[in-house]
Amino acid sequence: HLGSGICYPVSAIFQMYLKYFLNFPNFINMKTIRSMMTMAAMACLVMFSCKEKAGNPDPVVPQPDQFIRGADLSFLPEIEGEGTVFYDEGMQAGDVLSIFRAKGMNTVRIRLWHTPQGIHSSFAEVKEFSERVRSAGMKVWLTVHYSGHWADPGKQYPPTEWQGLEFEVLKDSVYAYTMKIMNGIGPDIIQIGNEVNNGFLWPYGHIWDNEAQFVGLLDEGCRAVRDHGGNTRIMIQYAGYDGADAFFTKIAGVDYDQIGLSYYPWWHGEDLNLLETTMTLLREKYGKEVLIAELAYPFTMDWDDWTNNIVGSEEQLILPAYPASPEGQRSLLMRVRNIVVSAGGKGFAYWAPEWIAFRGPEATDGSPWENLALFDFDHRLLPGADVFGQ
Repeated sequence: HLGSGICYPVSAIFQMYLKYFLNFPNFINMKTIRSMMTMAAMACLVMFSCKEKAGNPDPVVPQPDQFIRGADLSFLPEIEGEGTVFYDEGMQAGDVLSIFRAKGMNTVRIRLWHTPQGIHSSFAEVKEFSERVRSAGMKVWLTVHYSGHWADPGKQYPPTEWQGLEFEVLKDSVYAYTMKIMNGIGPDIIQIGNEVNNGFLWPYGHIWDNEAQFVGLLDEGCRAVRDHGGNTRIMIQYAGYDGADAFFTKIAGVDYDQIGLSYYPWWHGEDLNLLETTMTLLREKYGKEVLIAELAYPFTMDWDDWTNNIVGSEEQLILPAYPASPEGQRSLLMRVRNIVVSAGGKGFAYWAPEWIAFRGPEATDGSPWENLALFDFDHRLLPGADVFGQ
């Protein structure tokens, strides 16, 4: 792991900025301690940065319940299977779905793998979990990877059963599999592929080598949803905002409803203004509903097991506006939610808020994400969950 654990409660923000100014005397001209503290207090209110101008923590902008306030909880069945106990803000043990529903969550995103090696993310597990989600009063959003394992911009490989098929047979397979999902699970939202910046089902649908085939495969998935999906909304997901306009131009003829963007500052950039303008552009240009399909931010730079974390350096953060603290995490999430609202977006989903260090403090196969979860190292719900409030 990189970094160290630092917690910034609200009462410590003033001290943080005082220290900042003392370490960077070239930024200020103070003749007395009194004027120095005045400037620090002003900085606490303004929280300025050349990267991001934060201001006071953004309040929740109320939205009707049609606004998607979701999270990807795909790890939950596996984590529950290890006997993990979660707690709400008052340290009352509870079911994660109930805890989040009480905070205002109305949609759960679940990944689906075609033929995983084990039970997790399989059709059977996802079907059962989807039924639990609906029983908890929430909608089901499936992200279909069309692969036997992880699919993302760097890897998009067909399941073993589909490798070597003739292209027309592969199209039929995509249609039949998607039809099975619609008839067997019937999600409220379905993604045709996961983060398909570079296409999916490589090499058949690699966007740089076989753009027409990529579009054709998307068409088959979307057609199966239209034929068997009733009111199910179809989403196409793109990771980040750089290049998004050009990508959605390539698939302008595909019949879908929603654009989903992933946004992780350490991978996609720290320019929140550009995130907002891109979302607005995509909505207006393509006439689609636009969402943040994946989002996360750390509440600490510390760790709770021996599995290397994905975020472990302050260079990966938006500083000084959004430190790795419970309040910094909450403020960033509120800011992004309000960006979605301002851009006329449809909603958002936090990725893996339940992925705590569930295999113990010395596990090397535990979680690389525990400092990005919405539960602290005592498994207690963090203030960042306020983002789900209606």
